[in-house]
Amino acid sequence: MITDKKVGVLMGGTSSERDISLRSGMAIYNAFKEMGYNSVSIDAGKDVADDIKREKIDVAFIALHGGCGENGAIQGLLEIMGILYTGSGILASALAMDKISSRRIFEQQGLKVPRYVVIERGISDFRPQISDLRLPLVIKPSSEGSSIGVNIINKMEELKEAVGNAFCYGEKVIIEEFIDGKEIHVGILNNKALGAIEVRPKKGFYSYEAKYTPGLTDYIYPPALSNKEYKDSLELALKSHISLGCDGATRVDLKVNREGIPYILEVNTLPGMTATSLLPKIAQGVGIGFNDLLEKILELALKRVIKV
Repeated sequence: MITDKKVGVLMGGTSSERDISLRSGMAIYNAFKEMGYNSVSIDAGKDVADDIKREKIDVAFIALHGGCGENGAIQGLLEIMGILYTGSGILASALAMDKISSRRIFEQQGLKVPRYVVIERGISDFRPQISDLRLPLVIKPSSEGSSIGVNIINKMEELKEAVGNAFCYGEKVIIEEFIDGKEIHVGILNNKALGAIEVRPKKGFYSYEAKYTPGLTDYIYPPALSNKEYKDSLELALKSHISLGCDGATRVDLKVNREGIPYILEVNTLPGMTATSLLPKIAQGVGIGFNDLLEKILELALKRVIKV
């Protein structure tokens, strides 16, 4: 145990995922207190720098989701302050948060992604751009998490409303072909694939509600995949994690189609740590309890080298 270090759990923030971040943060904070760590909870608002200085923390355990907590901004602040932190660095955080930038990197690395187009605000008629895409379509903001602003449409008449909803969360929107198959999530820790879990929402898709409401999703561990499909999924997830330069613990979201081919959707550099979160479930499946998982993530943070 590294109890001589004061751990500040950064949570809350100002993004649309604030409530989920508070849940993750309190679960982490309570676990550290239970283990005897000198820890403090910090709501990362506009005065976060002053709060961090006042608490005199040695290391930040980042439990923020979305916005400035996940796009490299808080990581940059911590580096300027010379404070160690969990998770990926500035560049990897920014790339993973921007689904457009990360997909272009995945494509450059030869990693499979769904067919997609990018729509920018202000374009009145974008139908010609998506004429080659087949229904159903997934419409999502380019820089949001927790399935916020995501819609799946089966008719073109539903497109305008879905795109308008996605534009509420940013200036760019991704329209992609829906991959019919199994939704698989892979846990990565210290550049190694821990394992995977399959999610089966009881209604619709794996929406915000399905993610955070107990009982609305079935979790299949290990996932119902063949040995080859499972191996291919872990391999694709790890390559995606490495291609962005990620560190620490991440969760990689995939779809495995009816032919058993995995497609990368996104890499989450700050995966949730709530009661229904997937990374803790995956870790538990390979014998790593919640408290042990937190300690391993913290240990990796303490090995980080900050150059300012």
